Amino acid sequence: MKIYTKAGDLGKTSLIGGTRVPKSHIRIESYGTVDELNSFIGLLSDLVSDTGIKTVLKEVQDRLFTVGSSLACDPDKEPNLKIPDLKEEDIAYLEKLIDQMNEVLEPMKSFILPGGNQAISTAHIARCVCRRAERWCVNLQEEDLFVDTMVIKYLNRLSDYLFVLARYIGHLNGVADSPWKPRV
Repeated sequence: MKIYTKAGDLGKTSLIGGTRVPKSHIRIESYGTVDELNSFIGLLSDLVSDTGIKTVLKEVQDRLFTVGSSLACDPDKEPNLKIPDLKEEDIAYLEKLIDQMNEVLEPMKSFILPGGNQAISTAHIARCVCRRAERWCVNLQEEDLFVDTMVIKYLNRLSDYLFVLARYIGHLNGVADSPWKPRV
C-alpha cells in the first residue's frame, strides 16, 4: 500500500465515511491539532524516564486516537461505523492521576513560567496544543457541527493533567517551579 494517494492534491480530504471536505475545514483543524498533540505526547514520553508516566502517556495516546477518530468521522454516517468511544472512566482516570500528583506537590502561590528542563517544557507545549485542540472542538460546537461533548471534556481534563504533570516532572527531577514575578 502506498502512503500517497494523490486524492488530496487539490486541497480536499475525506472524512471517515467518505465525505470530502476542504483541508482547511474546522473539523480537519480539530483532529489535525489532536494529531499534533499526540506527537508531542510521544516526545514527552521519550524525555521522561519514569515508567509509570510512560505507561500513562501511552494510554493518553490511545485515547487521543479515539478522539481523532471521533472528530474525523462524518457525523451523519457515524452511527453506521464502529468508532471507539470515550468513557467517563477516561476522565475519572485523569482526575485520579492529577489528585495523586498534587498530593506531593507544593501548593501553587503564583502563576508559573514553563521551563526547567526539556521534559517540563515539552509537557507545557503539549498542554498548550491540547488547549488549542479543545478550542477547535468548541469552535465546531459553536458552528453547530457535531462534536461529542466527551471529547471536549476529555481534552479539558487532559490539559489540566499535563499542567500538573509538568510540575510533577519537576518534582521528580528536583527542579523547582519558576514563579512568574510580574513587573510592577
